Amino acid sequence: MASTREIRRRIRSVKNIAQVTKAMETVAASRMRRAQSQVLGTRPFAEKAWEVLSYIARLPSTDNELDPMIQAREAKRVGVVLVTADRGLAGGFNANIIRRAAQFIRNQRDEGKEVQVVTVGRKGRDWLMRYDRSVRAEFTKLPDNPSTTDVAPITRLIVDDFLTAHFDEVYVIYTDFVNTLVQKPTVRKLLPIEPADAPETMAPEYIFEPDAQTVLSQVLYNFTEVQILQAIYESLASEHSARMVAMRNATEAANELIDDLTLRYNKARQEGITSELMDIVGGTTALEGA
Repeated sequence: MASTREIRRRIRSVKNIAQVTKAMETVAASRMRRAQSQVLGTRPFAEKAWEVLSYIARLPSTDNELDPMIQAREAKRVGVVLVTADRGLAGGFNANIIRRAAQFIRNQRDEGKEVQVVTVGRKGRDWLMRYDRSVRAEFTKLPDNPSTTDVAPITRLIVDDFLTAHFDEVYVIYTDFVNTLVQKPTVRKLLPIEPADAPETMAPEYIFEPDAQTVLSQVLYNFTEVQILQAIYESLASEHSARMVAMRNATEAANELIDDLTLRYNKARQEGITSELMDIVGGTTALEGA
């Protein structure tokens, strides 16, 4: 059994770790609340923007001379926007989204397509640099509250690559925030925008001024930017939630280990005291016998 000095040293070490993980849990909880409020506030707008884009793209008035961003073509080159975190210590957050991205990239290549990745976040970039090196561009150190100004370079890059036929399709892979305990890796097609059937509550046709094509050309880029920004918001909320849960679990595990070490320390100390008493009694008995 380890000596009492070694056990005391381990207890101090684990207590220091527990203090660090508790502090990280507190910081992550504060950021998580802001990120959750942010993502829940912007999600309805992003969903409605996507619905409007899909609806406009399916209108009969856009059947001819389609905007380039909704023109489907044979997919030979695929672009992927991979959204991960800049930091670790978030449980399985980064591993789950990277695993989903690896599966998607492998499936695309099995179909004979060329894949390049635009990474948002250091963890995704590091993984690709180690195992794939198919990085088209990288963006790191985004703020906790990014705006359209922060994501504008990402949007401009993928839109330009799509319009110049460098990419035939563009997907975004991110972690969709469900709740504090559940985050879902998600793959979503960004470009070309696919026409979709409108809900039954929507009118079969709208009147646009000056026309649907002009409206589409003006709003298409901005609404694509909104989808990328929302994906980053979802990822941030998921990251902070995963980190808070991971640090809470680490703190609880450290406290359990401290309790176990304290019990072992008390047992070792009791054994030491008992051994000393036995030595004293044995010595006393020997002196009396002499």
